[in-house]
Amino acid sequence: MSVKLRLGVMMFLQYAIWGAWAPVLSDYLQNNLGFDGIHTGIIYSLLPLATIIAPFIGGQIADRYLSGEKFIAVLQLMGGALLIWVSTMSDYRLMVGVMLFYCLLYAPTLALTNSLAFINLKNSEKEFGQIRVWGTIGWIAAGLSLTLWRNLSGGGGIAMQGDMLLLAGICSLAMGLFAFGLPHTPPQKEGAKPWAFLEALKMMRDKNFLIFIIISFVVATELMFYYILTAPFLTSPQIRVSQANLPMVMAIAQLAEIFVMALLLPYLIKRTSIRKILALGVLAWPLRYIIFVVGTPSWLVIASLALHGFCFVFFFVAAFIYVDTVAPKDIRHSAQSLITLVTYGIGNYIGSLFAGKVQNIFTAEGTTNWTGVFLVPVALTVLCALAFLLFFKDPRAEMRPEQPQADTIA
Repeated sequence: MSVKLRLGVMMFLQYAIWGAWAPVLSDYLQNNLGFDGIHTGIIYSLLPLATIIAPFIGGQIADRYLSGEKFIAVLQLMGGALLIWVSTMSDYRLMVGVMLFYCLLYAPTLALTNSLAFINLKNSEKEFGQIRVWGTIGWIAAGLSLTLWRNLSGGGGIAMQGDMLLLAGICSLAMGLFAFGLPHTPPQKEGAKPWAFLEALKMMRDKNFLIFIIISFVVATELMFYYILTAPFLTSPQIRVSQANLPMVMAIAQLAEIFVMALLLPYLIKRTSIRKILALGVLAWPLRYIIFVVGTPSWLVIASLALHGFCFVFFFVAAFIYVDTVAPKDIRHSAQSLITLVTYGIGNYIGSLFAGKVQNIFTAEGTTNWTGVFLVPVALTVLCALAFLLFFKDPRAEMRPEQPQADTIA
């Protein structure tokens, strides 16, 4: 298999794992297990919490001690076994404990798969989107497989016990086995400073990079309103999507991701700057939540899920490319861990708890006022868009990939 094909399969499996459970677990927890918004928010906060703890350790190991592909393989094999176990659980406290352990294994692989792809691509700025799009395809494939299972399993089209977690576990075991065949990516031992994550932290001495990190953090908190609350919003009496069709409907967002990542992102990267692409991404966020606030007609709400492709790709995927552009070569694993820490870690952790709390505030007698819920991310994403346009002025982000780049941050 060619390097690009192996990296594409890696991304497919990496995000099939996450895509199997993340879009629909909240609906299962609330409508099948009877958990409330706070409990749901806490369970969703475990992966971000692990992303706060694990990536710097993971980046340090891959940058200095162990080849990236072997490290990923071990983490995914152990994680797959835990996911299959947690799929059988209904006790809240036990589920929290085991899910936290699993998330501590999965979290480092988010940054490691990105950096492994960047290192092994000849032109990462132009080619990364073409590789990362297979992660989106994997996410969609997991959702469609779950919908097919629920419609054909004889369970009446409802979520079976832990079916989304079982599917994620199977995908994780497959990823663990496949990772042994990924391109060999040895640690950078020669001429490198020993503590790579400290060097990555020093990147925030640059004013523009610090502004970028702060805005990325706030945007990441609002991402969890989508990941946690969209599923119960869609299955509510207001929108009336069935549990059987929920995974397929949620996959609309990832179908849009494919279009944006495979076609629009490569096109724009050749013709404009990373800063302008990031600006388009941050402007798409309030538009999506405004439609959720309006809440009618149902077809418009469902169609608006496609905006997630623009929100995610033009901001988060472009952010990974920007970080790879400005990071010194010997700390790329740890630089990717830094942006992962800020977004998928601290931002998503606080956002998970915040989204769950906001849902409880706007819920009375079992009924949620979804207009009130989604007004919160509307306000915050508008502020993020204004802050980005006014304060982020990094000249390196204004350059096209074919132009000579300024020196990376020391």
